[in-house]
Amino acid sequence: MNEIMESIDKEKQEKIKRYKILNQYVKKGQILFTGSSLMEQFPIYEFIQDYDIRETIYNRGIGGFTTTQMLPCLDVMVYELKPSKVFINIGTNDLNDLDYSLEALMGRCETIVKQIKEHLPDCKIYYMAYYPINGEYDFGNEDMKQTLKIRTNKRINEANLALEQMARNNHINFININRNLYDNNGNLNPEYSIEGMHMYANGYHAILEDLLKYVRE
Repeated sequence: MNEIMESIDKEKQEKIKRYKILNQYVKKGQILFTGSSLMEQFPIYEFIQDYDIRETIYNRGIGGFTTTQMLPCLDVMVYELKPSKVFINIGTNDLNDLDYSLEALMGRCETIVKQIKEHLPDCKIYYMAYYPINGEYDFGNEDMKQTLKIRTNKRINEANLALEQMARNNHINFININRNLYDNNGNLNPEYSIEGMHMYANGYHAILEDLLKYVRE
């Protein structure tokens, strides 16, 4: 675990430190969003102003994080907040690893789930399906275009099927709220996307109503 922490770049280390200090001031037993950038960038605070949500929603996403990096940081990203519900979106960055293996990814996802259950047995866990990408539309970002040749919708869909089975095996909730994100070709709607992977606020708003059903449970 120490080797993993040492491999995390300075910017992410600083974010972990900021979260750790911030966690001293949270109200326990609330709702938590955690994961990588796709969760960190969810503008949930702005969206819920017009909704009757009694609980506070905290966000502990860290951009660029993989499941391997999240594991030694679960204290800061989950445990210290003692949430009543946790929504997890982590693993999409793993899809780009040179030594990517679906079986290995699911093993790490399952370890995250089991460790949360062990530390927070009363916490309700929701593992979110990975969002689609769009590697066909020209967003003018050549680096991302190359990335999306690896992180394809085929790879994402295979991972989502495996995530659903992992969730079932571990008696947690798997939620797929992606139905409003697709264009007519089964890709992420380009109107929602910055560069084919990350989303503008309108993309997150497209999945909000489906997500709030679980937030309100």
